[in-house]
Amino acid sequence: MKTGDGTLSQDTRYVTELRRDMLRFAGLQLRDEQLAEDVVQEALMAALTGEKNFSARSALKTWVFAILRNKIVDAIRQRSRTINVSALAQEDESIDQAFEALFKPNAHWQPQSRPRAWGDPEAALHQEQFWLAFDACLKHLPENTARVFMMREFLEFDTVEVCAELNISTSNCHVILHRAREGLRRCLEQTWFSPGEQPC
Repeated sequence: MKTGDGTLSQDTRYVTELRRDMLRFAGLQLRDEQLAEDVVQEALMAALTGEKNFSARSALKTWVFAILRNKIVDAIRQRSRTINVSALAQEDESIDQAFEALFKPNAHWQPQSRPRAWGDPEAALHQEQFWLAFDACLKHLPENTARVFMMREFLEFDTVEVCAELNISTSNCHVILHRAREGLRRCLEQTWFSPGEQPC
């Protein structure tokens, strides 16, 4: 498996940088530093053990992250059975209060809360700074709300599976996902799409 200077097992600098990115990604998904360390270690060991099977049809980093994704999915499935469902209800209440201020009684936007034009989102997606801002906004979501969002959008669980794993209803899942997306939209408008603002 070739990197810049040899095989994955030989290129220690590349592995160090790769591990840093993997820890960042796993930390965002799992919100548990020790668990993130564990899954990254498992993913790296699996990559090193299976490097002879790497077909080079995809980028090395993509291949390693696919392994990491599977480890994260396994960890979430094991842990999510013990999720505090009452915590989701508490988050619902706090998010409800925050969102009530965005709308008039007739359900139309308050003038100051109306979504702004985002320019060219496709170009923004190619900018590393955008993802730094996105990560910062993601960290500001309530923990369980972020977990539902990441299971559905990052790890590609289908809605039925998210509901089964977290013991929540489909309608509750949709509400949580809507609130997560709305929270990210509001944060990104303040940190990325408004000139001169710094990340959250």
